[in-house]
Amino acid sequence: MNKIWLSACLLFTLQYSSAQTDTAAAFRYTNPITRDTALSMRDHFIIKVGSKWYCTGTSNPVWTGPNPGVRLLESDDMIHWKQHSWLIDGAKLPADCPYNGRFWAPEIHFIQNKYWLTVNSGKVTADDPKGMKTHSVWLFSADHVTGPYKLVNGPLTPQYNNDATLFEDEDGQTYLYCSGNGLFQAPIDLPTGKLKGSIQKFLDKREPGYPDWMQGGIEGPFVIKKEDMYFMFFSTWTRGYEVGLLKAPTPLGPWKLVSDQPIFGTRKKGYRPQLAAGGGYSHLQFQDTEDPYCETGHNALFTGPDGQLWSSCHYLMYEQRPYPYSKTLEPWETLPQMGIEPVYYHDGRFYMHNPTWTEQWVVPQKRK
Repeated sequence: MNKIWLSACLLFTLQYSSAQTDTAAAFRYTNPITRDTALSMRDHFIIKVGSKWYCTGTSNPVWTGPNPGVRLLESDDMIHWKQHSWLIDGAKLPADCPYNGRFWAPEIHFIQNKYWLTVNSGKVTADDPKGMKTHSVWLFSADHVTGPYKLVNGPLTPQYNNDATLFEDEDGQTYLYCSGNGLFQAPIDLPTGKLKGSIQKFLDKREPGYPDWMQGGIEGPFVIKKEDMYFMFFSTWTRGYEVGLLKAPTPLGPWKLVSDQPIFGTRKKGYRPQLAAGGGYSHLQFQDTEDPYCETGHNALFTGPDGQLWSSCHYLMYEQRPYPYSKTLEPWETLPQMGIEPVYYHDGRFYMHNPTWTEQWVVPQKRK
């Protein structure tokens, strides 16, 4: 009897110890991750290098004129973030610099043993104080994620384009994707920064046969390959900020929607009503999401704290959020902040849960 009792105690102890170890190893996070006016950005793009994570994005002010440049945040744990440096400091650019405008949605990709920075900007002039008439894509490279970055080429396209991203296929060919009243694509030679052929528009926001939640606008492409299929995440801001998913058998398409509904995001009837109306979307045709946000969008994927794929977005609090939230926003809540969520792959497609705002626990999967 004593042996049986001792065996049972030992088994319980081992199970309890294992549970305690799993709990201790769990990654805990609460969105928004950043809650600091000084660290506020939109369009967060995160890259893991060694044991650290780095993040860049669109700095404030976003809409009122030239912003200060391309900043880099740094974190050891994905929870605590600090300013590392300015990869491009707008105050240090010469007056005749052709990319001294708004620095929207920069991204950093590690390809061919170098770091490639895409920046979307234009030239500020007296007639164009925001540089939007020449707003397009610029390519920089560096040997280290923290720089210094040197200009490779730009503008990469002869027209307004924004939200550029890069993707390297297994054969070494690299592709550029971007937005601009629709989504565009082209192969690119990274060392020279020159497109192989002209940039091609492959999806319009009012594409025939596509759902009307895209009609307000589509942007922010991000491409990844899984099981010989190419997937493109993109964002739409017709009803708030939502993320859609496309797939294709080749990196240049043909692209088709994976789901007739967004796979992630927030939507609010009272937010941006003029855009919803302009996009042809009646407020009566959808329900508000339960989250306290009015924006959770412009996502990109990165390697998370558990070694799996995660998604980053900018999260912006909604003034009309329900109780128990205060009706008066704190200073950090009036600005976009970083939000993250796990990404799952199942039955030939990617999934994401709804945006979270309470503490979440993610236990790393055991290696088999």
